[in-house]
Amino acid sequence: MKDLLRQRTSLKEEIEILLNNQVKMEAEASSKYLAMASWCDRNGFKNSAAYFMKQSEEERAHMLKIFNYIMTVGGTAVSPEIAPVRQEFASFRSVFEAALQSEISVTQSINRIVTQSRREEDYGTENFIQWFVNEQVEEEDNARRAIELFDVIGEEGTGLYFIDKAILKISSEA
Repeated sequence: MKDLLRQRTSLKEEIEILLNNQVKMEAEASSKYLAMASWCDRNGFKNSAAYFMKQSEEERAHMLKIFNYIMTVGGTAVSPEIAPVRQEFASFRSVFEAALQSEISVTQSINRIVTQSRREEDYGTENFIQWFVNEQVEEEDNARRAIELFDVIGEEGTGLYFIDKAILKISSEA
């Protein structure tokens, strides 16, 4: 079946590509967080597993929000294929370090969309993506705070137990 003929759109090809890349990045982030949840669960960190499950759901919601935006403005939204994600981590701390690095990468990608939107004078996309700019400030802060727990509480003795317990606070504030 042929695609329906669409009205012309002001969405520039470069912006559409960046947005579809962001859809893929959000899908990958969701998948990464599922793997982190599974690792935490297998290693007895139930609160952290729940935290990463919630993060996975949020990333999927972000993916769908962008996907819908592309369709709304007359672009072609592409359902992303993602590569297998890392399932194993060296330590409890390394799970959170990977999460922070993922959030930093997402922030950089969002910033590229803002920059290109301004260049193309696509104020609709720039306005839409500002929600993600603000969201990334919160996401990076939460990831950094989780890592700080390892330094503040320490990993010796019952430290890991208390870190996992403290994740509940970050999770409820997120």
